[in-house]
Amino acid sequence: MKKVTFIGFLLIVGISLFNSCKKYLPENRETLTDDAVFNLTTYQPVLGRTTLFNTFTAGNSTQPIDFKIINPRTLSGEPAPELSDVFPILVWKSQYTGLETSLAEIEEKRETEMHHLFEVRPHSGQFVMWSEAKSSFLRSLPDSGYVFDVEMSNSGGRKYFRGFRLIPYRERAYEPTNLDPITGQATNPYVYPSVVNNIYGERSDDMLFGSDIAVFFNKVGDGNSLTFKFLDTLQHNIDPAKFALTDWDNLVHGFDMSMNKDSVKYQVAYPIPLTNLKTQYTTADGKKARVTFSWARQGFGNERIIAKLGLDFNIFQKGDWEIIFWFKKDNPKFSND
Repeated sequence: MKKVTFIGFLLIVGISLFNSCKKYLPENRETLTDDAVFNLTTYQPVLGRTTLFNTFTAGNSTQPIDFKIINPRTLSGEPAPELSDVFPILVWKSQYTGLETSLAEIEEKRETEMHHLFEVRPHSGQFVMWSEAKSSFLRSLPDSGYVFDVEMSNSGGRKYFRGFRLIPYRERAYEPTNLDPITGQATNPYVYPSVVNNIYGERSDDMLFGSDIAVFFNKVGDGNSLTFKFLDTLQHNIDPAKFALTDWDNLVHGFDMSMNKDSVKYQVAYPIPLTNLKTQYTTADGKKARVTFSWARQGFGNERIIAKLGLDFNIFQKGDWEIIFWFKKDNPKFSND
């Protein structure tokens, strides 16, 4: 009996000593280390398009980390309420797949939230410039832009990064573009197609090249449509039906296609492409939409010639847009040899 009591006494003493020693063990504290840095201090997004900057490196700092932009101001030190105020921003609430079958289905996946036009994501340190930021109320080049600071924190402390610069470029609503990044004015009247294969001139019978075909982007309204037109050397319309191998039903992620002798029109959601996801409508990296117009004709010796005209492009601004291909040197040959 005494032996049992003595063992119990030893257990009680041992537990007491362990609990008292715990007070002197080092705590696992969160830390902010010196190798937590931003790898870029000047940010130059293009206004009118959503741009993500992933420039933060956490190093050995304990995560999660909280971030916020503080003291946005002009270069002369004046307040910049256009950066500190919040605005309605269209964001994705569910994932875009490229398989949506209607404009309504795409729009159902987006909703409006209130955000700063330029902000830091609160736990990743990524900077985002939203497409709703316009030069009509935001400073852009050649203006000197803005200065801002960033506060980084966790329970282990705070750290400040000071003197970041935000110097946006003016909107360029489409790519490829003929617009100057500073003035926003056209430096050339048109751009050129991305692909021209086996297209021969009707008059010359010479092969045509990209420099022989002009491409225009025209915004003609504020709706949700995209129209393709083709013009001969005299700027008369070419019937789209002549591009007979074109997969019109799957040319773009658009709906309610209508074709007449002058054009082909789709109802679409903007921007184009909607995300950087690779789909059947985009380039391999998903960053641009890709359209290909094609037709076949019989050459000499009964050779089957497949002609192709292609364009890789973006349109960042919602509207009723036209993309016009003008064969300015010679009309394309559709007839057999």
